Amino acid sequence: MTLIPMPTTATTQPGNDNRGVIQELRAAGWRQQRALPGDRSIALVHDWCPSFRGGERVLAELGRTFGARDLYTLFDFLDNDTRTVHFDGVRFHTSPANKWPGVRKYYRHLFPICPLLMEQFDVTSHDAVISSSAAFARGVITRPDQPHLCYVHSPVRYAWDEQFSYLEQLRLGNGPKGLLYRVLMHRLRNWDTRTAWGPDVMAANSSYVRARIRRIYGRDAEVVFPPVSAPEDAWSAEKDDYYVTASFLAPYKRTDLVIRAFNAMPRRRLLVVGEGQQARALRDLAGPNVTFTGFLPRDDYFRTVARARALVFGGCEDFGIALAEAQLLGTPLIAFGRGGAVDIVRTPDESDDPTGLLFHRQEDAAVIGAVEAFEANRGHFTPAACRESADRFSVARFQTGIRRAFDMAQDMARSVTRGER
Repeated sequence: MTLIPMPTTATTQPGNDNRGVIQELRAAGWRQQRALPGDRSIALVHDWCPSFRGGERVLAELGRTFGARDLYTLFDFLDNDTRTVHFDGVRFHTSPANKWPGVRKYYRHLFPICPLLMEQFDVTSHDAVISSSAAFARGVITRPDQPHLCYVHSPVRYAWDEQFSYLEQLRLGNGPKGLLYRVLMHRLRNWDTRTAWGPDVMAANSSYVRARIRRIYGRDAEVVFPPVSAPEDAWSAEKDDYYVTASFLAPYKRTDLVIRAFNAMPRRRLLVVGEGQQARALRDLAGPNVTFTGFLPRDDYFRTVARARALVFGGCEDFGIALAEAQLLGTPLIAFGRGGAVDIVRTPDESDDPTGLLFHRQEDAAVIGAVEAFEANRGHFTPAACRESADRFSVARFQTGIRRAFDMAQDMARSVTRGER
């Protein structure tokens, strides 16, 4: 079969004020509690672990929150240091394909067989299952009485509403490869729909993903924002004269849009943080006022974002942990007004303490207009307001929300055994 390259993809109910509870938890030093009576075992299931990015950070926090010791994932390419720091004591169970020669280079091409591979994991001996899914993990086979909570980073982006943008990015057109891609996506949609009601409860990482779940699967979901953290001394009230954009440099992140906008504003400096498949093309596109830092170690990354005048982002993220991190570091946002950015940014229209601006068209002129509007009103966007707003994405709030969702999954599973569903 001809292999079709797949683009890289990277998720507490809003409005609820639990500050008193959170403060009490923090004062007590609460970080992790026993998940189930009797230390019953929980299986964590994740699509794949090629590197330690946003989804894997959420996965690690799920493991810590519930004390999970078994992780099932199709592919695992994490280095030993990352495992030691974030998955200490966790046993990794991978698919047979993880041992195929050179699989690290082509694992994304194997997406047509990933549903089959996921269904081969036997998690039925565990007392409960928590899946962390942007594609396949949700389809793991469970017992009818086995609680299954699915944390949804996104429905399968390239199989549903973003299929056409992926076709355009891959330049597949209507030839044989394009037709094959469409057939494979049709089969993936059938599998995705069939397995949509497997989990007892779905938790969405943003209001945007919750809406996608409703539209695609006809299910409701709890919104539990991902956990975002940084060292207490990482944030900065002092700002330099540059803007920053930070992401894996893939087409759907739309870093090209931000670069073109700053090319047209030669007096404004832009730092581009990250590496990825588009790195060479984006460097060729950039003007002299655009600087590429490449990948930065975590401390350097925090320092760079914290000192930026604002973080500019042109893509549509399901949530956008980098955006929430910027707010925690005291940095305002200028972002495309779709996806998780709508949850993260507090605009002047909705708050007396705004934390950024949204633009509503993915066009150079829209980005330029938003940057100029920000410059004209820069005093209204304070680092303190950004930092305070980011408290909605704290680890403690994530733990509270995800535990509540897990309790709901247990109740749903118990109702099965009583014949109430």
